[in-house]
Amino acid sequence: MRIAVTGSIATDHLMTFPGRITDQLIPDRLDRVSLSFLADDLEVRRGGVAANICYGLGGLGLTPLLVGAVGADFGEYEVWLKDHGVDTGAVHVSTERQTARFLCLTDQDANQIAAFYAGAMAEARDIDLGRLDPLPDLVVVAPDDPEAMLRHTARCRALGLPFAADPSQQLARLDGDQVRALVTGARWLFTNEYEATLLLERTGADRDDVLRHVGAWITTLGADGVRIEAADRPALTVPAVAGVRVADPTGVGDAFRAGFLAALARGLDLPPAARLGCAMASFALSRVGSQTYTPDPDRLTAVVAETYGTAAAEELAAHLGGPGGAPWPR
Repeated sequence: MRIAVTGSIATDHLMTFPGRITDQLIPDRLDRVSLSFLADDLEVRRGGVAANICYGLGGLGLTPLLVGAVGADFGEYEVWLKDHGVDTGAVHVSTERQTARFLCLTDQDANQIAAFYAGAMAEARDIDLGRLDPLPDLVVVAPDDPEAMLRHTARCRALGLPFAADPSQQLARLDGDQVRALVTGARWLFTNEYEATLLLERTGADRDDVLRHVGAWITTLGADGVRIEAADRPALTVPAVAGVRVADPTGVGDAFRAGFLAALARGLDLPPAARLGCAMASFALSRVGSQTYTPDPDRLTAVVAETYGTAAAEELAAHLGGPGGAPWPR
């Protein structure tokens, strides 16, 4: 399966605050907030949702096509992605803007305050999926310039391309009509629990309304795992991997999506796909940065066996390559 992932490509500037962000908020003064946090650490990492998902897919033996807009400063990052199995041939390089920047402060409870500078990402709206040759089998429409997200979704419908909707961080920027346009007809809809609530609020729909317009809705629940819902089957919850040392939550959802989609591309069904996604998420959660974990087949199989049982691990190994050091098949 040829998977194209559209969305942000960015550099992450990740800081840690030893206290609690919520302790700095004064309930009756929230109309005027002026906060400053003294961070203990700064990590500068490669990121962006589309690039993170592609990194995970490449590590699992696929050759994902990255579709997004960057600046002329992308050279070193591009080499890194190519070295990790990512096709960057559809990346647009701006002559005027720098690659996007993500700045994030994380406190001791894993609460975050973040800011995002779009930069060259604003030019993603000029990318035409119809020019991809060959056309992909699946397009993931991840957070990006909002106009680009809407255009990519419309082009998928016009071209008859299956697509996954992953509006996540951009839900706050979108109105109800835009959210409905991004979601309707999606084979897969990805959100976390908060985003699921926001999506319903934005659209004025209830959960059953949404399920009538998508193939399946995958909601990540943090430490509670992932919920999979579809109109034609009972809801299913797959537990998360327990006992993971939390180093940095940034990019964990992207790692889950990579594992989930890679499993589907290899012919696995929804429950084992969610298990692989959760295993990948546990790897990302235990490292600082979105692209610092390694999706090693032996370790992934061991984590699946410990969390979900031997049969689940054997099913995964049969589709993705078994233990013993064998690389993921391409």
